[in-house]
Amino acid sequence: MSSPLVPYNETIPTGGDSLTQNLNVHYESGDIAWTLTSTALVLLMVPGVGFFYSGLARRKSALSLIWVTMMAVGVTSFQWFFWGYSLAFSRSAGKFIGDLSHIGFRDVLAAPSVGSERIPDLLFAVYQGMFASITVALAVGAVAERGRMLPCVVFMFIWSTIIYDAIACWTWNPAGWVAQMGGIDFAGGTPVHISSGSAALAYSLMLGKRRGHGTHELNFRPHNVTQIIIGTIFLWVGWFGFNAGSALSASMRAVMAAVNTNLAASVGGVTWCLLDYRLERKWSAVGFCSGVVAGLVAITPGSGFVPAWSAIIFGVVAGSSCNYATKVKFFLGIDDALDIFAVHGIGGFVGNILTGFFAADYVAHLDGSTVIQGGGLTGHWIQLCYQLADSVSGFAYSFGGTCIILFLINLIPGLGLRASEEAEVIGMDDAEIGEFAYDFVEFTRDVVNGGELLDDDSKYSADRDSPIPHEKAFSSSVGDEHQRSR
Repeated sequence: MSSPLVPYNETIPTGGDSLTQNLNVHYESGDIAWTLTSTALVLLMVPGVGFFYSGLARRKSALSLIWVTMMAVGVTSFQWFFWGYSLAFSRSAGKFIGDLSHIGFRDVLAAPSVGSERIPDLLFAVYQGMFASITVALAVGAVAERGRMLPCVVFMFIWSTIIYDAIACWTWNPAGWVAQMGGIDFAGGTPVHISSGSAALAYSLMLGKRRGHGTHELNFRPHNVTQIIIGTIFLWVGWFGFNAGSALSASMRAVMAAVNTNLAASVGGVTWCLLDYRLERKWSAVGFCSGVVAGLVAITPGSGFVPAWSAIIFGVVAGSSCNYATKVKFFLGIDDALDIFAVHGIGGFVGNILTGFFAADYVAHLDGSTVIQGGGLTGHWIQLCYQLADSVSGFAYSFGGTCIILFLINLIPGLGLRASEEAEVIGMDDAEIGEFAYDFVEFTRDVVNGGELLDDDSKYSADRDSPIPHEKAFSSSVGDEHQRSR
């Protein structure tokens, strides 16, 4: 039997002196273990996003999307340590954003965290750092097939500071205006999904359309459906840490969040698949995976607030609305290549509104401490207004702020957002990474050149015909120009 917890009554900002005190006595080891495990599960979602995005794209830009999502972890993790956590979760934060009292994790150790008294500051900081990382990774998928890597890396640091940290502060910091208003968001409907979805829409707008947009040139199927399925599996598993971990305790509320997560994902996948079958008479694996992610996105804000039966409604509504939302990009004339806004932006909005309707006080109190008034289903209709205000403000701030950030970055010499037309034809893997998701040289030799490759031929696809038939003529002129420039 574990020893009884010692009430926290320290005045030292770090939570005590570890040389003279046992700082573990204030916390249940089960709560710490579950939150640590959830931290690792959320990290697992990042390669899931990379594989999902990569599989949706064309072969010649597949690796660049995995690279950019993994780089998001590196850049954002440093930013979060440097000042991101302080800007989002400092105890002396304002209604919009925090201060630098915890810059460099200063005084972040064993005191009860802002998020929950059941886990210490340091654990809460690293857990929330994974949320910041996955949000940036979701947003930067917008660079697909035509965005340069260097300006994207610069964008990651700036965007996480100005956009994500502010929205996380006003949503989850008790001092934030949404939190004080009464808005509820269990695991990131607005800070993660609406913000990343609207940022991706803005990034797609600022980049412009891909070469050949609106013609048969971009009428292609995802190049690797198996990779999409693998990415979905990573995301589905990792989302248990994302949602159930947001209980910040090993409690019945975490269990309810896990149940809701799985139900919404399952129903969302089936719903999307059925809608696609209605039109194509094919059981689309990509459609099922897209529906699973849509269901996961929608249940995110409500997973720790709504009863299990309502998760089925979340899945149906999310699968349907996100499926139809894939048409929005055509109406807007924006080339959102990976439908990030349709799934994450619209899915997050749907989830926020449904949470406002189905939220139940008894579900929130399953952790033994959280008290809410409930949602529309229990007569607390004003909750829907709170959720709507949160959603619209998150979209407007992220979309508008992203456009401004990208506009300014694009003005800096050497940081032009868009790759050249030559780079688009060659592919982002060759032009920006210099490595490939597959043995691209062998593919070109065997499929395009009929197995003939002379010893003095270049080993790089930029110097030979494109493996994509309709791009051969343009690629040849690029190669000739490349040879003349040597």
